[in-house]
Formats: sequence, structure tokens, C-alpha cells
Amino acid sequence: IRDRAIPNLVDGLKPVQRRIMWSLHQKDDGKFIKVANIVGHSMQYHPHGDASIGDALVVLTNKRYLIEGQGNFGNVFTGDPAAASRYIECRLTEMSRTQMFNNELTEFVPSYDGRNKEPVCLPCKLPLLLMLGAEGIAVGLSAKILPHNFCELLEAQIAILRKQSFEVLPDFPAGGLMDASGYDDGKGSIKIRARIEIKDQSTLHITDIPPATTTESLISSIEDATRKGKLKVRSINDFTAEKVEIEIKSPPGVNAEKLVPALYAFTGCETSISSRLIVIRDNRPVEMTVSEVLNFNTEQLVDLLRRELEIKEQKLLEDLFFKTLVRIFIENRIYKKIETSKTNEAIYKAIYKGFEPYREEYYRDINDEDIEMLL
Repeated sequence: IRDRAIPNLVDGLKPVQRRIMWSLHQKDDGKFIKVANIVGHSMQYHPHGDASIGDALVVLTNKRYLIEGQGNFGNVFTGDPAAASRYIECRLTEMSRTQMFNNELTEFVPSYDGRNKEPVCLPCKLPLLLMLGAEGIAVGLSAKILPHNFCELLEAQIAILRKQSFEVLPDFPAGGLMDASGYDDGKGSIKIRARIEIKDQSTLHITDIPPATTTESLISSIEDATRKGKLKVRSINDFTAEKVEIEIKSPPGVNAEKLVPALYAFTGCETSISSRLIVIRDNRPVEMTVSEVLNFNTEQLVDLLRRELEIKEQKLLEDLFFKTLVRIFIENRIYKKIETSKTNEAIYKAIYKGFEPYREEYYRDINDEDIEMLL
């Protein structure tokens, strides 16, 4: 269960996604990299086929938060597949580059063959689990996590830090109209409708479609309902490119407005999606609410920022310590004391003794490595 399709609470990623992100981080030089190269590098960590890695990379790229793509990555509206991995390129977005990686805060384990090390989880500062959403079937259980609006999640985290109440609802890249009355903090279900605009008396335009639906499957459901006599349609044209645009013409004598209720009732223009927020927490699958996940993400963010500052403080203290030692060593001509020393032990002893009067000027005791640096 843990190694398959259920995302981890800490960084919101499934194992294959984490390995793709880690491979991109290792190869990252700011330039676009062939997807085939990243797939090959990921196979050092992921003991499954290259097709599954390539498909997961395309899905992550189309979500647009973490990976920037160049080339044909398919069309999420029409369902057209991406080009072969040797033709397309990708790189980390600036957000994932700065908010998801810190090698000093990352715990590593050996990869499946013991030749490399891979992260257990990435030190992610973003509420990635709810940003991306996830769908996965593991052994004996399944997860269905709906995506949420990035800005609304950040506003909710600010509310948590201010100890205020908040509410977040799902939000889908394809748009649509949502009825969330049956949704309870990550449990229950929602209804999604396509956005249908009345162009004139005989023409309808569909400009948003429900999630997990493509223009092809939507048109197919309308044609199927027409064959069964549920509604009357004269023609359907699909002009979808960057945005969804499906044109539906009504037959003569039928007002296009009267088609709208039938489209929602008998076609894929309305769907119901159930939510089941199951994640891996402390190596075990657990069911949580959106509020619990956001509270955890916020605590984790504060902890990561604190640990980053502690590491930065320690580095600055060490830097100040070495510069102070060098200053004392030269200003007080401690190096003169070693000119009469005959052995290595005598040199070290003379330097230790030379620094004793200035102990209050530096924050920790001197050791042999510090003296080696000075010499």
C-alpha cells in the first residue's frame, strides 16, 4: 500500500512522483531536459517500467505547479495523448525549485538496488496534497483527493496561523459549475456541471467541462442520448484548442434554451464525484479531513522555516568563529609562539595556550581541526 498509489501526507506525492521530482532536482541546471533522460534517471530509483514514469511525468506537468513542459504534452480537455518522451522536454518550475528541496533537511534511504540514495519525503513548504489532488487504488483501499485552489489554500493557512476559522472547497482546472452542498471537509461528494452558454435561439456553447471528462467523451454522451431520443440535436462541432468550445445546434423549431435541462439530465454535462481523503501518515494509511491536512501542512511549514533558520544561524556562527580565530591569530602574533617548537604536539600546545586569554571572544572551544585550518 505504502509503495503504490496513495500519496504521503508530508509532501503530497506518490513514490513515482517523488522520484521524478528528485531526478529533475539532480539534473536541474535551469535548462529544459529531454523527458526520456529524466525517465531513464528516475529508473535508478523506481523499479517499474519507463511507460509508468513517463505517464506520471506528463500528468504532473499538465498540473503546471511543479514541472514546466516544452512540446506536446497532450490536451487535458480533448484527451489527446502526449508525444513520445524523446520529443518533449521539461524542467522544474521556479516554485518547486525554491519550495520543495533542501538537502540538509531531507532524510535519505538506499534505492531498491542499494546503489543510490533517494529521499523518504521531500521537505515541501506547499500544501501540495490538496493543490494537486490524487486518485489511486492500492491493495484493499482507494483514495480520491480533489484538487483545491492554490490561493485559497494559502489564505486558509494564514487563517490557521491567526487561529481563525476557514473553509476551502475543491477547484478544478477544467472549470465548470459546482454544487458542494454534499461535501463535508473532504468527505461526501460534489456535483459538477459543464458551463453551457446560450449563443442564440438555435446555438449553445459549452465552455467548461466537468473534471475527468474530455470533449470527446462528452460529445459521445450527447450523441448517445440523441440516439435514445432523450434530446434533439441537429449538429455538434468541437472547436476546442487551448480552451474548451463545443458548439451544439438545435433542430428547426426547437429553442436551444430548452436543450439545457436535458443536457444536464441525460449526458455527461453533469457528473457526481465522491471524495475520500486517504493518505500515508507515519507509514500507515489513514483517512483525514481537509482541515486536518491543512493544519498538518501549516505546522510542517513553520517547523521547516525554523529548522532552515537554525541551520543558517549555525553556518553564520561558524563563519564568524573562523574569522575571529584568524583575526586573533594574526593581531596577537600567536604564530610567533610556534617558531621555537620542535614537535607537532608542541606547536598545538603553544597555539592552545596562546588563545586562552581571548576565550570570551569566540562562542565554542577550539579543537585540532581549527588549529589545522589556521596553520
